[in-house]
Amino acid sequence: MASQQMWQSPIAPGLSWYQATVGERPTYAALDGSRTCDVAIVGGGYTGLQAAYNLARSGVSVVLIEAWRFGDGASGRNGGQLGTGQRWWPEELEEKIGYQRSRALFDVAEAAKRHLLDFATEHQIEIDYVPGQLNVAHKASYERDYRQNAEIAAQRYDYPHVSFMDAKETQERLGSKRFYCGVRDVGTGHIHPLKLLIGLARVAANAGAAIFEMTKATAIRQGDGKVRIETARGTITASRALIACDGYIDGLEPVTASHIMPIRSFIGATVPLDRHPDVLPGGEAVADSRFVVRYFRKVEGRLLFGGREAYTADNPRDISKHIRRQIAEIYPDLKDVGITHAWGGSVGITMPRQLFVREVMPGVTSIGGYSGHGVMLSNYCGKLYAETVLGTSSDLDLFKSLDIPAFPGGAWMRAPLLFLALSWFALRDKF
Repeated sequence: MASQQMWQSPIAPGLSWYQATVGERPTYAALDGSRTCDVAIVGGGYTGLQAAYNLARSGVSVVLIEAWRFGDGASGRNGGQLGTGQRWWPEELEEKIGYQRSRALFDVAEAAKRHLLDFATEHQIEIDYVPGQLNVAHKASYERDYRQNAEIAAQRYDYPHVSFMDAKETQERLGSKRFYCGVRDVGTGHIHPLKLLIGLARVAANAGAAIFEMTKATAIRQGDGKVRIETARGTITASRALIACDGYIDGLEPVTASHIMPIRSFIGATVPLDRHPDVLPGGEAVADSRFVVRYFRKVEGRLLFGGREAYTADNPRDISKHIRRQIAEIYPDLKDVGITHAWGGSVGITMPRQLFVREVMPGVTSIGGYSGHGVMLSNYCGKLYAETVLGTSSDLDLFKSLDIPAFPGGAWMRAPLLFLALSWFALRDKF
């Protein structure tokens, strides 16, 4: 295993602050020649690598391929926030699927949170965990919902870690007057996502999983009871396969591609805010109530701010300009703040912004569409997939049972229709 410095990913514009702080990233060989195994995995993010680790440690032969380098996808460059529960608040899910299923999904998410932190501790991966998250309302009319969220979390979901913040407390904890109220969650926090990804790849390889980067899957075929993953330099033949590509499915598998849409999300890191101690003095991460979510946190004195989503495959010419404009909406004194790092790439979303888990052909399971809530869920779903293969757990069925419709319009119209729909939501966020 060799090392390489200052790698510029072809799929992730800009160089992230995360990459700048980890030093040299380990590199892994590309696949060279055909392989046979029990389980083949396409995608080397949290989901794929957790599945590979948990299978390999149980004696299952695994071959995993990643099209680019480990960490180039969303797992290595996301906002780092763990969150609590699913992408929807539990009471919102309860209205759609009932209390029993909503509670089960909430409990699975809590297990996912514990698993991530315990995994990092067990394997001595320093993920720079900082406790605390604030969810804040950008409209005054949301106050009742936020008050009820804290009450429901404690009373119906046995989660006493959420408290309501009135306007004064919200302003003090954020150092901004932009938001009207919020909730503070002391039962979760935020991490350095690339450090977790690098450690996870190491742990999977040490467990005996054969992991390869710079190896793109060109086709998936099923027949004679076997799954065949084709690449430019060899075919992987397996009894089962996991597709864990999320927003980078492209045209590899049509069912997954029709249910998971890639959108572009971008983050900027400012210079250290030594002159602005009032910005997030408690060190919590923040996510707001917009449909097009603004998410930010302070790390080592810098503000890491994400919020610009683009519903096309294009990258902005100047990521920093767009990010700085959004920072200034919340922190007017930072309108001219220096941005040292700006980066982005695709993340996968589904129509209801809930996880897509499905057997897309015999022996082939696809998992993705975390919709911006994947740091802990993706790690745990990789573990749950392994447990499904091993026959030790059926918890993955909770996600399989969710109703995830395909995006309308087919391959040609899907992206334009999504752009129109989400542009409407972005406009609605302003009023």
